[in-house]
Amino acid sequence: MTPDCKARCPVDGTHPDESHLRIALALAAAGVPPLPLRAGKVPFGNCQACKGNACGGRPNMKNAGPCECASICHAWAAATTDPAVIASPPWAAAWRQAVCVGYHPGGAGLTVVDLDNAEAITWAQSTLPTTRTVSTTRGEHWIYRGTMASRNAVRPGVDIKSTMSYARFLGPGTGTMTALPDAVRALAVKEPPTARPAPHAVAVPAEGGGGECRHRTPAYLDRGIAMAEQRITGASSGVHTTVYRTFLAVLSAHGRCGCLTDAHVVRLFAAAQAKGESPRHCTDAWANARTKLGL
Repeated sequence: MTPDCKARCPVDGTHPDESHLRIALALAAAGVPPLPLRAGKVPFGNCQACKGNACGGRPNMKNAGPCECASICHAWAAATTDPAVIASPPWAAAWRQAVCVGYHPGGAGLTVVDLDNAEAITWAQSTLPTTRTVSTTRGEHWIYRGTMASRNAVRPGVDIKSTMSYARFLGPGTGTMTALPDAVRALAVKEPPTARPAPHAVAVPAEGGGGECRHRTPAYLDRGIAMAEQRITGASSGVHTTVYRTFLAVLSAHGRCGCLTDAHVVRLFAAAQAKGESPRHCTDAWANARTKLGL
């Protein structure tokens, strides 16, 4: 097997797609699910029927259902150990266009610590237990037994590739593979906030009425806040943008009359966080909306 799939013409004279296919079948036989990667070391795009995830996605993909497409769709989720699929006609065109072979580490029960430069390698050598190592163009892959959540840029020059991710296959590597250590798992853990930060109090100059709400009745404000909550809750995509625009609309309508209270802002933040926004994103969006309006 030619371990380095960077070259388009293997040294054994085999046509590139045949070499890639041979590597992929060998990986599959070893229980490692491969997939072809095109120029730029990225997966092939979805077919027309699956474009925009209209098909519902592949099994085991986040928020996606089954997909019966036989094409090379859905990136890492297309990786398989089924030799009949790997060598099937739908995959043949992809192997002909592929520049290298990728694989799904999580599907093989593995985690790859991708060290992108010499500084990252030095850090790993002084911090992480030794394991199987594969040389890359700019650094090294350290491969451990065990899976975890994938996450990029866990520290300068260091990415983690395991579940719901893919890595480039660059050969079997050297050294004995060891169990995934807690030191690696800890890298992907986002520090939870110790407490929900208090929303910014809206202390802005009153507009003419000495602080009296120009809307006269609290019911008007309550309806406005309720509608804003519904707008955020109903967002099916673009949540960041929806939250910011909703905050902007609320502040535009109520930010200058002094009627907004912390209780109202907490309601808006709670709606945003229920849609997956972090407290920091909420605070930033609120501050940006105030800045936009000059409050």
